[in-house]
Amino acid sequence: MLTAIYAILVMIGLGMMFGLLISFANKKWSVEVDPRIHEVDEVLPKGQCGGCGYPGCMAYAEAVVMNPNVPPNLCTPGKDAVAKQVAEITGKKAEAMETVIAFVRCAGTYEKAIRTGEYKGVKDCVSANILVGGDKGCTYGCLGYGTCVKVCMFDAMKMSPEGIPVVNPDKCTGCGKCATVCPRTIITLTPPGVMVKVNCNSHDKGAIVRKHCKAGCIGCGMCSKDCPYGAIVIDNFLAVVDSKICLEKCSDPVCLTRCPTKVIRPAIWGVVPGKELREEIKA
Repeated sequence: MLTAIYAILVMIGLGMMFGLLISFANKKWSVEVDPRIHEVDEVLPKGQCGGCGYPGCMAYAEAVVMNPNVPPNLCTPGKDAVAKQVAEITGKKAEAMETVIAFVRCAGTYEKAIRTGEYKGVKDCVSANILVGGDKGCTYGCLGYGTCVKVCMFDAMKMSPEGIPVVNPDKCTGCGKCATVCPRTIITLTPPGVMVKVNCNSHDKGAIVRKHCKAGCIGCGMCSKDCPYGAIVIDNFLAVVDSKICLEKCSDPVCLTRCPTKVIRPAIWGVVPGKELREEIKA
């Protein structure tokens, strides 16, 4: 009986001793956390999107407070309002942020783009692209399994019945998360005020494009020749619009009428490519 009591007393004594040692070590080597880190974290939108380049809001909050070289305007979803608050907390200067939203560079709907087979694996664009390269004839086109939609933390993207993701401009924060998961780099970020969009990502020659998709860019160069401001160039068989020139100089985009495949379309978000013209007629 006494042996058991001694054993219990020894265990209690050891517990108290180790507790005191841990308490002493905690005070001796503790690192004070700058309270501004929590202040910054509180004003961030908590999307955990990684658009700032850091793995989460708290990681960015710590970096912007502790590192003098980290600017206060990296939170794209928070835009200028959050940038100003972070700047006030950290004592830094917040440069004006450019507003951008996601743009899906593909008009290859079920109706216009051919399928080379039937993919029955995991409904995920990355998986389909790795396993069989997807089931779409165009190797540059949207696979349509909605991986971008699934990762959007702001409910700004929806898969349309036509097989192309549609961006809601009112909800899109321009964080770029959708662009990072697209295996074919179809999604880019662009200023919402541009006049036109090139709804294609293909770098194939015109004959190959025509074989696979009725809505692809054939690289004919008519848009580039007709643009009076030099805002459009043909890069590896694909028309590319300089959004800065387009925004600053163009008020009457003649390229819309000259494109033979209508791959250059009015920059109207929230509709499936090819339907924006009908929306204009309704308006």
